[in-house]
Amino acid sequence: MLRLEVLDDDAVAHAFFTRAGGVSEGLYAALNCGYGSGDRRDHVAENRARAARRLGVADDALVTGHQVHGIDVAVVAAPWATGAGPKVDAMVTDRPGIALGILTADCAPVLFADPQARVIGAAHAGWRGALAGVIEATVATMERLGAARARIRAAVGPCIAQQSYEVGPEFPAPFLAADAANRAFFAEGRRAGRFQFDLAGYVGRRLDRLGLAAVAVSGADTCAEPDRFFSYRRTCLAGERDYGRLVSAIALG
Repeated sequence: MLRLEVLDDDAVAHAFFTRAGGVSEGLYAALNCGYGSGDRRDHVAENRARAARRLGVADDALVTGHQVHGIDVAVVAAPWATGAGPKVDAMVTDRPGIALGILTADCAPVLFADPQARVIGAAHAGWRGALAGVIEATVATMERLGAARARIRAAVGPCIAQQSYEVGPEFPAPFLAADAANRAFFAEGRRAGRFQFDLAGYVGRRLDRLGLAAVAVSGADTCAEPDRFFSYRRTCLAGERDYGRLVSAIALG
């Protein structure tokens, strides 16, 4: 698992888990934490329990939502039952002992903490959600629980890197319509008419513009590192039938 120093604090536990350390096999080896995959449910349950323990919470205290690439944010007061998570792409809490988990396989997981206010958050930032404002929605919801953006620290975990993220000629249009400066996140593609999109850079820029205390980006490439990460893009390119899901999570001690 990976940690970013920006979130290091005695009041907060966090981790961007890799695929190592679980019980799943084959395409899902080893720490697949996504019930939405075709993996055995008992394997996924054990993997999630292992992740929860590493964060110092109960086996059933790691919560994940039904991610739909939107901007809705859930305020989590207690863990929900398996499969009962709401359709949200971000969560916040001020309750200790709950781990907020984001499932990814190329999208960017973003973890947030205001240790002084004891408020944490987690967001799933694929390109749709990031463009629509899931990051800003998460920070706003944290503020409603007492956090202050001048104290909030944020970390962007492993995601697909620009060198691996080829997009079509139509892709830049909504980004440029929102802000012409977003052209900086598109490099010329290796094929004519294509572009390479910098998802981590784009997410990082949106975080920087919020005036947070600190922002860090991991720089790891999920698509290019098969021994460490699951990747939807890599799976598609290889013609494989399914893929595992990484979990990134944060909890108050």
